[in-house]
Amino acid sequence: MKNILVIGGTGFLGSAIVRELARRPASADSCFTLPTRREAGARHLTVLPTARVVEADVHDPATLARLVKGQDAVISLVGILKGGEGEPYGAGFARAHVELPQKIAVAAKAAGVRRLLHVSALRAATDAPSGYLRSKAAGEEALQAAGLDLTIFRPSVIFGRGDSFLTLFAKMAKIAPFFPLAGADARFQPIWVEDVAAVVADSLENSQSIGMAYDLCGPKQYALAELVRYATAASGHPRAVFGIPEFVGWLQAWAMEFIPNGPMTRDNIRSMRVPSVCDAGCGLPFGRPATALENIAPTYLGDG
Repeated sequence: MKNILVIGGTGFLGSAIVRELARRPASADSCFTLPTRREAGARHLTVLPTARVVEADVHDPATLARLVKGQDAVISLVGILKGGEGEPYGAGFARAHVELPQKIAVAAKAAGVRRLLHVSALRAATDAPSGYLRSKAAGEEALQAAGLDLTIFRPSVIFGRGDSFLTLFAKMAKIAPFFPLAGADARFQPIWVEDVAAVVADSLENSQSIGMAYDLCGPKQYALAELVRYATAASGHPRAVFGIPEFVGWLQAWAMEFIPNGPMTRDNIRSMRVPSVCDAGCGLPFGRPATALENIAPTYLGDG
């Protein structure tokens, strides 16, 4: 495919996907259009000769229509972890996870672009306890209803250099003497960002992925407390981690919502009530092996 629009392509996962696609022979002559609110924040991708970074508001239907026109495929990656409170999703989640996919579907159909790849979230469901997971499910439904050549990816928490998960705990360990943790027993099956990028790139090259939805997990499950202990130890600042009662965690998360870029929200706690793990025997598609967290995390958690 010659022209690919990557919405959300300048973020953590998007950058990895664009780099993976750019290095593949099949994409040697491709052009990747990467809309962003601030071009200065995407300078790390301008070194790629096939990447075209443009300042644009993808939430504006007219702008989105111009971006989609002439494309052979669209990759939809926009996701946020903090979207506010309220039913059924919270305003931020509704805008990013539901309304934007709806707009993408409308623009793609109008432009005659059939191929669409979309990253959702593991355990997204209309009856999930959190607005985040419910909104992700609603976004999937909007795209499925459009009748496009769609592939959906549902990763567990994604780790890798530049992540906002393990790296956050590693940084906090420099100043926090210990970690009182809400949802300490919550289960995750972290997947390496480069594995997710490879699966997305594989799917773009494989027509058999059309109509499929892939759950993406790493090889091992962990409790949140285990991951925090590991991240702090790998950073060189091992810290004690202990769980706190849910009502205390709820108050803690509510207070953190008033902190810019705070690490926890009440909706995050609701999300953690659902184990973010794959079914038994679930592996990555296309015969790819999943990379162990322990092989990657030590290479970047000690930075800085």
